[in-house]
Amino acid sequence: MNILQINSSARSTGSESTRLADAIVAKVHAANPTAVVTRRDLASDPHPVIDEPTLQALFTPADQRTAAQAARVALDDALIAQALAADVIVIGAPTYNFGITAQLKSWFDAIARAGVTFKYGPTGPVGLLTGKKVYVALSRGGMHRDAPTDTQLAHVKMFLSFLGMTDVQYVFAEGLGMGPEAVAKAQAQAEAEINAVLV
Repeated sequence: MNILQINSSARSTGSESTRLADAIVAKVHAANPTAVVTRRDLASDPHPVIDEPTLQALFTPADQRTAAQAARVALDDALIAQALAADVIVIGAPTYNFGITAQLKSWFDAIARAGVTFKYGPTGPVGLLTGKKVYVALSRGGMHRDAPTDTQLAHVKMFLSFLGMTDVQYVFAEGLGMGPEAVAKAQAQAEAEINAVLV
């Protein structure tokens, strides 16, 4: 088994979403001791955002790319290879200003490639990253679950489904900016949810 952990907080330390992702990975690994764990921290090892040179590189045939273009595409290739090889993907996803972080968006942009992780068929897009178990740890400063302000969850669900990842479990830690009691309650609830989905 290959376990891929994606930490998308802007903080390399002290992130609640990373702490929860670590807890999920620990439980999955405990149940599968021979599993190989790969971690990508997008704060300490950020992935470049899409810009015009990146688009030019991606849309240039491989045999016509410059060395710089090939090197840029290779960065995305490495993340795609990790996702393809993973049996289990664990994503730590904090909410920033009602949405996903720039770090997670860059990872999403990197692994979404037509003909590799999705394709277009006669009835629309078909995800190619199938057969994977996904866990997403969502941390929020406020309370947004099941509310119109929760645009993050809709984005994550749509994207994962678009790439064929439909076996997804979500763990929530909310109210983290609402004082010590709220933090303790959120952490306890999140840990209970982890224990419920990872029996």
